Formats: sequence, C-alpha cells, structure tokens
Amino acid sequence: MAKSSANERYDGVTVGLHWLNAILVLALFGTAMAWTYLPREMGLRWLSGIHVSLGVALAAAVIARLIWRMTAGRRLHPVPGNALANVAARLVHMALYGLLPVQIGLGFGIEWLGGSSISVFGLFDLPSPFAASRELSSRLESVHGLVAWTMMALVGGHAAAALWHHYAAKDGVLTRMIPGLEQPGPSLPGTTAE
Repeated sequence: MAKSSANERYDGVTVGLHWLNAILVLALFGTAMAWTYLPREMGLRWLSGIHVSLGVALAAAVIARLIWRMTAGRRLHPVPGNALANVAARLVHMALYGLLPVQIGLGFGIEWLGGSSISVFGLFDLPSPFAASRELSSRLESVHGLVAWTMMALVGGHAAAALWHHYAAKDGVLTRMIPGLEQPGPSLPGTTAE
C-alpha cells in the first residue's frame, strides 16, 4: 500500500464540516421520525419547528462545506486497492452531495408553499417568496420523505464502508476523517495493496 495516501488526513475545517453535516442529517431524520411515528399522546409535534430550524442550519453548513471544498478544502487521493470500491465510494459521495441541496430545497418548499414562513429557532423568520399551494406542498412532502430514506440508506452504506475500511482492510481511510483515531493491527490478507 502506498503509505502516503493511507497517512493523508483531511484538514480540520473539512473534518468539522463533515461531522456537523452528519449530526444535522441524523438529527433531522430523528426529529421527523419521532413526531411522525411516536404516539400522538407524547405531544412531539413541537419537534417540527426544531426540524425546520435544523434544516436551515443544515443549509448553511452544506453551503459552507461546498464553498470550502471548492476553494481551500484538502482533497485526498483514493487509497490504492480495489478500483470498484473507489468508484462506489465516489458515486455515494456524489449522490450525498447531490441529494443534500435537493432535500433542503424540498424542505423549504414544503414550508413556503404550505403558507408558512420559516422560523429559525424563533430568532428570525424567512418569509415565503411563493404563493401558498397546499397541494404542491403535500406533493413535495412525499418526495422529501422518499429522499430522506434514500439518504439514510446511503449514509448507512457510507458508515458501513468506513467501518470495513477501518476494521477489515485497515487501510487508513477512517483515520483521515477522525482526528486522533489510531489504525488497528495488520489488515486482512488481500484487502490492501502491499
């Protein structure tokens, strides 16, 4: 294995924005699942406002991440080894980078077309630039749910691949994104290029 690529690490801003995006995506999914599927008697509908505010925070974090990636963010070489795995990783990253803005736009559209301004943690409102259309808002909500589940499948695959790289291939991929993480012992035979 080419040691230089395995020992490369992302810069601190890239790492911080990655984990901020990950936390926000999981929090958004969790809040939506809680108010949708937990018993109504629990009175969790207030999570809807938190969900919307977190969506605005995610929009800001995604914009910051994309600007950072296009300007100063460190890009690393793929770890030598399985070309198919590298292509799959690139496709998953492209899908996530593509779906995040789509999902955010759908969320904004649901609120605005539903006739609401977007309240950001009660601090300020983003008024709707559109005339209300509850029918279109409802359609967007259906697509928003589908995209959310698609993203969760991609996030799960992304996390599983990262753990495989760390515990099976032991090729240093996960250590690139987690500061201070040490690589465990020798890799499994045939999982890395020597």
